[in-house]
Amino acid sequence: MTNSTSSSPPGKVWAYGYRIVPPQTEDRLASIKALLEAEHSDARLGARTWNGRFVHEQKITHILVVSDSPDQDREVNRRLEFALKELKAGFSMTVPMAVEADEATPPATGRPA
Repeated sequence: MTNSTSSSPPGKVWAYGYRIVPPQTEDRLASIKALLEAEHSDARLGARTWNGRFVHEQKITHILVVSDSPDQDREVNRRLEFALKELKAGFSMTVPMAVEADEATPPATGRPA
């Protein structure tokens, strides 16, 4: 069966990141964390893969995104970039890289029935 909505072959996911300089505190990024969590929940409900996580370092904050599509012009990207601009946080985005799904995503946990 072919899934016409997916732009990746089965078993492939894409990873890309946002680089935020200077690094931001978790408190300052609370609205962005909520946005990431909401998109992850929406993706799960739609049987898609999309997850964004913060990686805090001394000189930079990263948002690592794992998605079932290399497309970086999705609504979630526009919302995320708008939120970063509202914070007046300088950022750039890396190009998406293909990753084997088994390596990139942890096993799914059971959902309540």
